[in-house]
Amino acid sequence: MKLSQAEYKAIAKFMEQLRPTRQCMKMLKDRFPSHSQSTLLSIFSLEYQRRIKRTISKHHTPEALESYYQRYLSAAKTRPSSPVLLDLANEVDFSPSLMARLILERFLQDQESAAPTKVVINSMLREPSLIPDHSLANHVYQCTINDCCYGPLVDCIKHAIGQEHEILLRDKLQERNLSFLDENQLRAKGYDKTPDIILEVPIAVEGHIVHWIESKASFGDECSHRTYLNEQFWSYWNRFGPGLVIYWHGFIEELDCNRDRGILLGDCFPSDIVTLCHGTGQG
Repeated sequence: MKLSQAEYKAIAKFMEQLRPTRQCMKMLKDRFPSHSQSTLLSIFSLEYQRRIKRTISKHHTPEALESYYQRYLSAAKTRPSSPVLLDLANEVDFSPSLMARLILERFLQDQESAAPTKVVINSMLREPSLIPDHSLANHVYQCTINDCCYGPLVDCIKHAIGQEHEILLRDKLQERNLSFLDENQLRAKGYDKTPDIILEVPIAVEGHIVHWIESKASFGDECSHRTYLNEQFWSYWNRFGPGLVIYWHGFIEELDCNRDRGILLGDCFPSDIVTLCHGTGQG
C-alpha cells in the first residue's frame, strides 16, 4: 500500500493520542478502514517508538523510577487483582513493557542488594513465572501481552513476520524460475553486508534493471527509509548494482525518487518481470 506524504501525516497525527494497546488497533481500523491492519500497526509502531525515544529520559530519572515503584507497590497492595502496572504505564504515557522492565529491575535490586544483569532481566520478561514475586510476575505478564510495540512477545512476532516475508520472496522467485543466492548463501561465500537476495541473472522491473532484492516487513516512512538508504541500500548499490526494495506493509510514495539512480521501491512482489541476459546492466 502506497500512501502520500499528506495521508501519512494525517494518520500519524491521529496516532498521537493513542497508547500501544489492543484497543488502539481497533480505533485505527475504524478511523482508516481502507488501510490494512498490518500497515496501520507498522506505522503506529514507528511513530510510537519515536515518541518513546523523545521522552524516555524523563522516565529513567531516579526520582521518576522511585515514584513509579512506590506507586506500584501501593496499588498492588490495595488492588492486587487489577492491572495496576499496565494502568500506571498508560497513565504516564510510557510503554507497558518498558515500565515492567523498570519496576522489575527496581524490585530485584531490593531483593538482591545489587543491580541485576540484563540476562536475568530479559529471561524474566520472557518468562514471568521466573519472577519470585507472584503478584509482580502477573503484572509484568499483563504489560508484555498488552504492548504492541515493545517487549519479548513483540520481538518474537516481528522476527517471525520478517522470516515469513523472506520465505515468501524466495517462493515467488522460485515460482518464476529465477536463479538467486539468499543471505545465508552469500554469507557462506564470505560477504558480510548483503541484501536478502542477489539475482544470478538480472531482471527488469517497470523498465528498471534489478540485481538484488531487499525484503522489509515494515512500512517505509521518511526517517526509516533514509536510515536504510545510508546504512544499507546505497552500499548494496555500490557493490551489486541497482536493486529493488519491497516494503511489504507499504511506503510513502514520494520516497520512490531514486529509480533513475538505481533503487526501486515496491509494496509487493513485482508482476511485470523481464529476465535479462547475463552481462546486461551494471556489472
